[in-house]
Amino acid sequence: MAGNRISVRALDSDGLGLKTMAESGKTDNFGETLKPFYLRASAAECMIILKERLSKLEAVLVTKKGGQDEELLKTISELQSKLKDANTEAEKLTAENEKLKYRVKHLIRAVKEADLKLESM
Repeated sequence: MAGNRISVRALDSDGLGLKTMAESGKTDNFGETLKPFYLRASAAECMIILKERLSKLEAVLVTKKGGQDEELLKTISELQSKLKDANTEAEKLTAENEKLKYRVKHLIRAVKEADLKLESM
Protein backbone atom coordinates (compact mmCIF):
# COMPACT_ATOMS: atom_id res chain seq x y z
CA MET A 1 0.00 0.00 0.00
CA ALA A 2 3.02 2.30 0.39
CA GLY A 3 3.10 2.89 -3.40
CA ASN A 4 -0.46 4.28 -3.31
CA ARG A 5 0.29 6.88 -0.65
CA ILE A 6 -0.48 10.46 -1.51
CA SER A 7 1.26 13.28 0.31
CA VAL A 8 0.31 16.95 -0.07
CA ARG A 9 1.76 20.08 1.46
CA ALA A 10 -0.57 22.90 2.47
CA LEU A 11 -0.89 26.35 0.92
CA ASP A 12 2.19 28.50 1.23
CA SER A 13 2.40 31.01 4.09
CA ASP A 14 0.45 33.81 2.40
CA GLY A 15 -2.18 31.40 1.07
CA LEU A 16 -1.74 32.43 -2.57
CA GLY A 17 -0.77 29.12 -4.12
CA LEU A 18 0.33 25.54 -3.71
CA LYS A 19 3.87 24.54 -2.92
CA THR A 20 3.38 21.01 -4.28
CA MET A 21 0.56 18.76 -5.33
CA ALA A 22 0.32 15.00 -5.02
CA GLU A 23 3.62 13.20 -4.87
CA SER A 24 2.28 10.03 -6.42
CA GLY A 25 3.47 8.66 -9.75
CA LYS A 26 0.79 10.58 -11.58
CA THR A 27 0.76 14.43 -11.71
CA ASP A 28 -2.28 16.59 -12.43
CA ASN A 29 -2.49 19.30 -15.08
CA PHE A 30 -1.05 22.30 -13.27
CA GLY A 31 -1.58 24.58 -16.27
CA GLU A 32 -5.34 24.18 -16.11
CA THR A 33 -5.35 24.68 -12.35
CA LEU A 34 -3.26 27.84 -12.57
CA LYS A 35 -5.03 29.28 -15.62
CA PRO A 36 -7.15 31.77 -13.59
CA PHE A 37 -4.01 33.03 -11.86
CA TYR A 38 -2.31 33.62 -15.21
CA LEU A 39 -5.40 35.34 -16.59
CA ARG A 40 -5.50 37.66 -13.62
CA ALA A 41 -1.82 38.51 -14.02
CA SER A 42 -2.31 39.18 -17.74
CA ALA A 43 -5.25 41.47 -17.03
CA ALA A 44 -3.18 43.39 -14.48
CA GLU A 45 -0.32 43.78 -16.98
CA CYS A 46 -2.74 45.08 -19.61
CA MET A 47 -4.12 47.62 -17.17
CA ILE A 48 -0.64 48.89 -16.37
CA ILE A 49 0.20 49.26 -20.07
CA LEU A 50 -3.08 51.03 -20.78
CA LYS A 51 -2.56 53.42 -17.86
CA GLU A 52 0.93 54.27 -19.13
CA ARG A 53 -0.34 54.89 -22.65
CA LEU A 54 -3.19 57.00 -21.31
CA SER A 55 -0.77 59.12 -19.27
CA LYS A 56 1.46 59.66 -22.31
CA LEU A 57 -1.49 60.65 -24.46
CA GLU A 58 -2.75 63.07 -21.84
CA ALA A 59 0.72 64.64 -21.64
CA VAL A 60 0.80 65.02 -25.43
CA LEU A 61 -2.67 66.51 -25.37
CA VAL A 62 -1.58 69.14 -22.87
CA THR A 63 1.53 70.11 -24.86
CA LYS A 64 0.08 70.00 -28.39
CA LYS A 65 -2.76 72.08 -29.71
CA GLY A 66 -4.20 71.96 -33.20
CA GLY A 67 -5.80 69.46 -35.61
CA GLN A 68 -4.55 66.42 -33.72
CA ASP A 69 -6.61 67.21 -30.62
CA GLU A 70 -9.70 65.40 -31.87
CA GLU A 71 -7.71 62.28 -32.76
CA LEU A 72 -5.99 62.27 -29.38
CA LEU A 73 -9.29 62.77 -27.56
CA LYS A 74 -10.74 59.84 -29.47
CA THR A 75 -7.72 57.65 -28.63
CA ILE A 76 -7.90 58.67 -24.97
CA SER A 77 -11.59 57.85 -24.89
CA GLU A 78 -10.92 54.42 -26.43
CA LEU A 79 -8.13 53.71 -23.94
CA GLN A 80 -10.32 54.74 -21.03
CA SER A 81 -12.99 52.37 -22.28
CA LYS A 82 -10.46 49.54 -22.59
CA LEU A 83 -9.13 50.31 -19.11
CA LYS A 84 -12.64 50.12 -17.69
CA ASP A 85 -13.17 46.76 -19.44
CA ALA A 86 -9.83 45.49 -18.13
CA ASN A 87 -10.74 46.55 -14.59
CA THR A 88 -14.06 44.72 -14.87
CA GLU A 89 -12.30 41.59 -16.13
CA ALA A 90 -9.70 41.83 -13.36
CA GLU A 91 -12.47 42.01 -10.75
CA LYS A 92 -14.12 38.91 -12.23
CA LEU A 93 -10.82 37.04 -12.27
CA THR A 94 -10.08 38.08 -8.71
CA ALA A 95 -13.43 36.73 -7.56
CA GLU A 96 -12.86 33.49 -9.48
CA ASN A 97 -9.36 33.26 -7.99
CA GLU A 98 -10.79 33.50 -4.46
CA LYS A 99 -13.30 30.75 -5.21
CA LEU A 100 -10.58 28.51 -6.59
CA LYS A 101 -8.34 29.10 -3.58
CA TYR A 102 -11.25 28.09 -1.34
CA ARG A 103 -11.80 24.90 -3.35
CA VAL A 104 -8.09 24.04 -3.34
CA LYS A 105 -7.95 24.55 0.43
CA HIS A 106 -10.78 22.07 0.95
CA LEU A 107 -9.36 19.59 -1.55
CA ILE A 108 -6.03 19.65 0.27
CA ARG A 109 -7.80 19.05 3.55
CA ALA A 110 -9.67 16.07 2.06
CA VAL A 111 -6.47 14.58 0.66
CA LYS A 112 -4.72 14.98 4.01
CA GLU A 113 -7.60 13.24 5.76
CA ALA A 114 -7.47 10.41 3.23
CA ASP A 115 -3.72 10.17 3.69
CA LEU A 116 -4.16 9.91 7.47
CA LYS A 117 -6.73 7.14 7.00
CA LEU A 118 -4.33 5.25 4.75
CA GLU A 119 -1.53 5.60 7.28
CA SER A 120 -3.72 4.31 10.10
CA MET A 121 -4.61 1.14 8.14
